[in-house]
Amino acid sequence: MTEILAILLCLALLMYFAFRGVTLLLLAPVMALLAVALSGALPVLGAYTQVFMAATGRFIVDFFPLFLLGAVFGKLMDDSGCAGAIAKGVISRLGARRAILAVVLCCAVLTYGGVSLFVVAFAIFPIAASLFRDAGIPKRLIPGTIALGAFTFTMSALPGSPAIQNAIPMPFFGTTSFAAPGLGIVAGAIMLVLGTAWLTRRSAWAAAAGEGYGTHSDALPPVDTNLREQAQGEGFDIVEIEPQQPARALPPLALAIAPVALVVAVNLAFLSLVVPRLDTGFLALPLFGETRIEAVRGLWAVIVALTAAILFLIATNWRRLRDLRASLNAGADASVLPIFNTASLVGFGAIVAALPAFEAISAAMMDLGGGNPFVSVAVSVTALSALTGSASGGMSIALDALGDTFVALAAGTGTSLEAMHRVTAVASGALDALPHNGAVITVLAISRLGHKESYLDIFAVAVIVPMIALIVLIALASVFGGF
Repeated sequence: MTEILAILLCLALLMYFAFRGVTLLLLAPVMALLAVALSGALPVLGAYTQVFMAATGRFIVDFFPLFLLGAVFGKLMDDSGCAGAIAKGVISRLGARRAILAVVLCCAVLTYGGVSLFVVAFAIFPIAASLFRDAGIPKRLIPGTIALGAFTFTMSALPGSPAIQNAIPMPFFGTTSFAAPGLGIVAGAIMLVLGTAWLTRRSAWAAAAGEGYGTHSDALPPVDTNLREQAQGEGFDIVEIEPQQPARALPPLALAIAPVALVVAVNLAFLSLVVPRLDTGFLALPLFGETRIEAVRGLWAVIVALTAAILFLIATNWRRLRDLRASLNAGADASVLPIFNTASLVGFGAIVAALPAFEAISAAMMDLGGGNPFVSVAVSVTALSALTGSASGGMSIALDALGDTFVALAAGTGTSLEAMHRVTAVASGALDALPHNGAVITVLAISRLGHKESYLDIFAVAVIVPMIALIVLIALASVFGGF
């Protein structure tokens, strides 16, 4: 009982101090070692060097290429003007009358292509503010609109997304980013339709009450230390945004959206055409980790896809990139803190999993599944994502501690690992967007609005709606398996 109380106390302190902006680089190891000290079950220094750091290192080794390439790709999309061209292209075609849908789709296209939330929020907010003002839609709905497009269905549901939340399950389940595409599309459609319907209805209620855009200052806030820490809490890359840059010629919409399409196309082509033709027998050697192609093909595909998209961006936007070296350097630098933040959460989870009391906790979570593997994995991932305020962190902790158990449970019940992947990814984003979530705080800070004004709509579209989608997904997967 003492160990369980120690774990709960440290989780509560982790939530509180993360909400207060304390960096996870310090917070996660301190809370992990506090849990060890309070429980008295493990030697403190041994737990730090042999458990915490080992788990942290494994996560970095597995996923650093994705963080690095994703950050570089996002920086180049921004600096080349492709992100702005996509935003303006989508909005010009939908117009102010469909302002909410236009902003959602802009965010969705950019994040589905691998552009980070932080870049998307800064790029889209000024356009959203102008559209909402012209349409008489309250500004308080902007954070919810950005949240729906940027960190719901494109992050966890849509097949082929290079988002880290869609990549983390791959080595555990031997799947790819296209796992259970039918289930993913259904879940994504539910989030898009219900989320847009909620925001549209809220806009109609505001109009009926005579509420307009309101009197606000829409100047973008400076990228200060607190805002950086808030964004980094969710593991997003941090890049410098200069909203007042001189006007520049944007690329045509078709050229701007081509890198996004290329990420998905190359990913799929590599998996279906290249991997089957590769001689991968060397993976069984100790030098290469004694693994199988199923464990690495998904990561390889995303690495190749993002690399191809980066090279295409450079080749087609050579003249628009004012300083290619600076863009590459900034993108690479921006990848370091996010992966260390997320990896530190994984290390924290490894410490918790090493405590004897975790067996009782994990058994309780598994029992809640009632023998259904989908429910078991969903309960574990959503609970840990909620506690840490991080979709990627919560999922990583759950899979690192219970991944083998989930695979064994799936094998014992004849459950599709493709469907397990999709349920896991969607579950990670079903309960992570609580008030202390780094992405939530970042979007509110960019919009210069508070939780009291805008969090209800964020909660509706980024918690309630994804939870509905998750329940439907589990029901479909339980009946039809992965499709």
